[in-house]
Amino acid sequence: MSRAVLARRFPRAYPARVFLPARRNFGVLPACRYDGIYKELSATKPRKTWLQALAEREAGVKLILPANLTEEPAPKRMTDSYHKIILPLSRDEWLVDSYVNASGQLRLGSFLQDLDALAGVVGYKHTGPSTANVTAAVDRISIINPLEDLCDLELSGFVSYVGSSSMEVSIEARRAGHPGDDGLLLTCAFTMVALNPETKKPTKVSPLIVETPEEKKIFRGGEARKAAKKAIAKASLTTQTPTPEESLLIHATYLTHLQYTDPENPLPKPETTVYMSETRISSTAMMQPQHRNRHSFMIFGGYLLKVTMELAFCCCSAFAHCRPTFLSLEPSTFQAPVPVGSILYLEATVAYTERRKEGSRVQVSVRSSVRDVAHGSSTGTGVFNYTFFVGKKVEVMPVTYSEFITFLDARRRAKQQATVMDMDDGTATRVTE
Repeated sequence: MSRAVLARRFPRAYPARVFLPARRNFGVLPACRYDGIYKELSATKPRKTWLQALAEREAGVKLILPANLTEEPAPKRMTDSYHKIILPLSRDEWLVDSYVNASGQLRLGSFLQDLDALAGVVGYKHTGPSTANVTAAVDRISIINPLEDLCDLELSGFVSYVGSSSMEVSIEARRAGHPGDDGLLLTCAFTMVALNPETKKPTKVSPLIVETPEEKKIFRGGEARKAAKKAIAKASLTTQTPTPEESLLIHATYLTHLQYTDPENPLPKPETTVYMSETRISSTAMMQPQHRNRHSFMIFGGYLLKVTMELAFCCCSAFAHCRPTFLSLEPSTFQAPVPVGSILYLEATVAYTERRKEGSRVQVSVRSSVRDVAHGSSTGTGVFNYTFFVGKKVEVMPVTYSEFITFLDARRRAKQQATVMDMDDGTATRVTE
């Protein structure tokens, strides 16, 4: 269907060209429209307006697929996908406004959006623009050196491992101009899956050419992490019963709870112990097109990381009655896409705590689901597990069986992830152009 026909049928989406008088500016400063995704990472942002995308869908306009989509993808090197940008936080005060929180520190929720956008840029450099790449999982995000002051940040990443249709994108963020380990802020990895834009089914990605000893080591690390994730999935409490040690822990916790609730001889519950049911908080929001991804009708994965991170932060703050420090995002999976126009439901729960000498580690689990407005059906879309540190001794106590399963699952995750992190020697982000 031609643009002229679309313009007649959808005049609002395809307006005729008109000439308007020059607008009068009522401010002395230039307009600043940062939306949480840095402008140099806009390659994965929508390529058409929302009204245009709606008009084309209603008109039945078919997607024109590249002729080479069915061909066997050519092998590529790790360096082919390498991408680096500088986030000029020390030079652009208005940019800082989008990346700072109420206490004047880096707002990690907004920063996560950039990391996901960078993973998208790297993925498309590896596959080319013919595929539809989506975020399938966040494998790990670990704080190496806390950022004590806002400075220029260097973000870089590359494809470090590939499967048949998936890619592991390794990313690091560091202080610009500080190449040593002291300048490293965080490392993370995203799993991207390449889809056929028309069928939405996985399609093959370019295999990696691995030549140097360092590249071979990086690739083997990706294989090891993939195997470890499969082992973690097999150890899930949805497929395995609690171990004898875990059963003893459940029973001991149950007996302690009985003492707390015994009407004849009650044991005073410590103020630092909180029932898991009392830690839950939730949020509900309509998914708007301003947060859509490159393919127009689904929500950008980085936005979901932002809102789940900030809800987890609120949950931990309310639980501990103090400001927590973010430590890591444990392996988390995007189970289903979030459509524009759907209702997003988020529920955060303190799932597990570990007492340390200086305070406590707190793991918060955020479950997300969407409800289709027209049909009323509900779909789970992912579980995101955030770990924080608080400078006081606090403890969460499960009571029901489902809460015990949540607690044990988080406990297993904490122990297994420590093993996975021991395998990562930090070499996965040392490829350069």
